[in-house]
Amino acid sequence: MILMTFLIVYRLTWVILLPLVVVYLLRRGRRDPLYSQNMSERFAFYHRSLPQGAVWLHAVSLGETRSAAALIRLLLDRGDNVILTNFTPAGRREATRQFGPEIASGQMAVVWVPFDMMWTYRRFFRACQPRIGLTLEVEVWPAMIFAAKRAGVPLYMCNGQYASRPLARDSRGLRVRQRVIRGLSGAFVKSQLQAERFTQIGLQNVTVTGELRFDQPIPQDHIDSAQGVRQTLLTHWPEVIAIASGVEGEEDLYIQLIHEVRKNSVAANKPAPLFVYVPRAPERFNAVADKLAAAGLHTVLRSEQFNAELSSKASVFSGGEAVLLGDSLGEMFFYLSLADRVIVGGGFTPRGAHNIIEPLALRKPVLTGPYVWTIEYPFVEAEAAEIALIAEDSQQLAEILAKPIPDTKSRIDAFLREHSGASQQTLDAIDHALSRKAAFPVPKI
Repeated sequence: MILMTFLIVYRLTWVILLPLVVVYLLRRGRRDPLYSQNMSERFAFYHRSLPQGAVWLHAVSLGETRSAAALIRLLLDRGDNVILTNFTPAGRREATRQFGPEIASGQMAVVWVPFDMMWTYRRFFRACQPRIGLTLEVEVWPAMIFAAKRAGVPLYMCNGQYASRPLARDSRGLRVRQRVIRGLSGAFVKSQLQAERFTQIGLQNVTVTGELRFDQPIPQDHIDSAQGVRQTLLTHWPEVIAIASGVEGEEDLYIQLIHEVRKNSVAANKPAPLFVYVPRAPERFNAVADKLAAAGLHTVLRSEQFNAELSSKASVFSGGEAVLLGDSLGEMFFYLSLADRVIVGGGFTPRGAHNIIEPLALRKPVLTGPYVWTIEYPFVEAEAAEIALIAEDSQQLAEILAKPIPDTKSRIDAFLREHSGASQQTLDAIDHALSRKAAFPVPKI
């Protein structure tokens, strides 16, 4: 009764808010035209045929698309059809870049995820008749879940986690979100702890498959470009420190950190390091640049310093810069490859730290703030392996950065070996789920 009442209210809310959502996307389209293109797909109207009987994956944006890339490659290589839905242009562009030939051949389609309404999903399922659906990370959409159940499409959370804070929040009151999650056919999760949490709330068919991000492909062209640039940087600066995915709310802390590190370097009579600062949100690029300039930090922008091929314009770098600001999307591996060690953003705000896997994949030791509930796995394991550290504030960060760079390569290598292989394990779990579907068809409701 509680769930049914919620679903009725939820559907009515979409009726009321749908015009506002459309307006939001059209406004976002002024800055990024892709937001407002192919709008009919968000209502599940398609101008071309979609692959039939496909494995359907929903990856909301860039990070989820990249984490699923190795799994998608395994599916395509063995001959499966694939449909990938995204909500943001960044995810769609990345999928188009990585899987262009398969999209052109018709084996794969990349479309916008439908608005979360029952009738749009009825159209979507009729258009492609997927064998199974996988929703990446923590995406919980009621209409998606219950429309899939009604259509007889098994829908699994993939690369799933239930972080401690949302679990505590959702376990109070009417537990509506947990009731919705129980509508999934199951979950492929990152760790045994996550499996226990989903089982605890009553979800069935939970399988530990590991973290897909450990298998994500690293763009070799970014690595190659960074190697040449790094040699140039090290002729001016003794060390390069990256601040990756810095978020609003911790920008002042990072500015204070940069000043503190530079002051410590002067006191020790040695050159200061170069900071590579990459804001999480592109809409913050200009604001962060203005803040750095107002703080008296000589800053050069990636858009000024490098061309489209990531080759440096030597005339721009003088050796006196304090910060290189990464004002671009999709080039995080380039920025990380420039660095000797990496500060992962988000950890100094209650919203929590962003993922540490990308810098670890490049064998870079990691620092972040005290709020790591968002990345319990794999941070707990990485901290135990002494390849990731928490700093409580900018002063402690500065104290850690004043110490020699730790030699963590062998420990990181061992850590990566232990935690890789999630894509194949997920593929095996998909096959097992499909065999279960054949033996025990998902009931339509």
